[in-house]
Amino acid sequence: MRVGVVGASGYAGGELLRLLANHPHFKVGYIAAGSNAGEKITSIHSNLVSYDDQIFSETSATQMNECDLVFLALPHGESGRLSESIKESVKIVDLGADFRLKSEQSWNKYYNATYAGNWDYGLPELPNQRQKIKGASRISNPGCYATAAALAVAPVASQSGVQLDDVVMVAASGTTGAGRSAKINLSASEIVNSLTSYKFGGVHQHTPEIEETLSALSGDVVKISFTPILAPMPRGILATLTLKTDLQAEVVRDLYQTAYEKEKFVKVLETGQMPETSSVLGSNSAHLQVAVDEHTSRLIVSVAIDNLGKGAAGQALQNANLMCGFAEDSGLNAIGLG
Repeated sequence: MRVGVVGASGYAGGELLRLLANHPHFKVGYIAAGSNAGEKITSIHSNLVSYDDQIFSETSATQMNECDLVFLALPHGESGRLSESIKESVKIVDLGADFRLKSEQSWNKYYNATYAGNWDYGLPELPNQRQKIKGASRISNPGCYATAAALAVAPVASQSGVQLDDVVMVAASGTTGAGRSAKINLSASEIVNSLTSYKFGGVHQHTPEIEETLSALSGDVVKISFTPILAPMPRGILATLTLKTDLQAEVVRDLYQTAYEKEKFVKVLETGQMPETSSVLGSNSAHLQVAVDEHTSRLIVSVAIDNLGKGAAGQALQNANLMCGFAEDSGLNAIGLG
């Protein structure tokens, strides 16, 4: 199948190119990066030596319509406009935020762009979601933090004895999550040997996405207090979520193990083993650990993902495999670099 990657000069776009280079069924035929059009791909992504003789093309709806499948790895607000020019016969996985939210009101509150609508949500491990993805031609890839949160809470979202009106999430992310644009606060001199919160006070744009996703699973209103932290590392997310519960630790652990026992890319670790970002680096995996703090009656979930893997490009490829009828793990690895 002929595949296009639009927004290929960014971190997620580059990771997509890396994964697609060895894919058994997808052949990359169109690589676009508007601001870097005409430049060699290896001038931006020096690791992609298999693309050494290729350059970034301009963003063109005509060339996208010559593809069977297109990945859009663009800043929010751009996919909505661009997708209107892409034929229905071309499958699309959008790594941006444009089609994630069902609520136009929430979109207008958190994003400074025109609301584009809503597509099927591309997180296969959620209940009943895999079949929807298989039958879809348009998929909205989840945000990285939203992926971590959804996987952390989904196994208990519909359980009695668990309260979802007061979920607290604190998550540290590598600097690639902030995009490739040059920013003073992301320079090495600023971030090395330092941690800092950002988008402080419940204003991060993934907040409504997390609440919508978990509300759909629970059938009730979900509220989350989310604080993101910028960590001095290039990639990876380590998130800790807590929520009130009356359930015992053994019951909770059984719920998580049952939910994910057949999932290749989600692993509930053995008791006492904690998720580490290094263990999922370069993979499409999520590692989880669960516990119950009996002192405060709170369920605690720790989850690690690679924000460019399961949080972006890896998940996008997983969705594309399902949409196109290929093995879900084609071109993907569940084993991190460590």
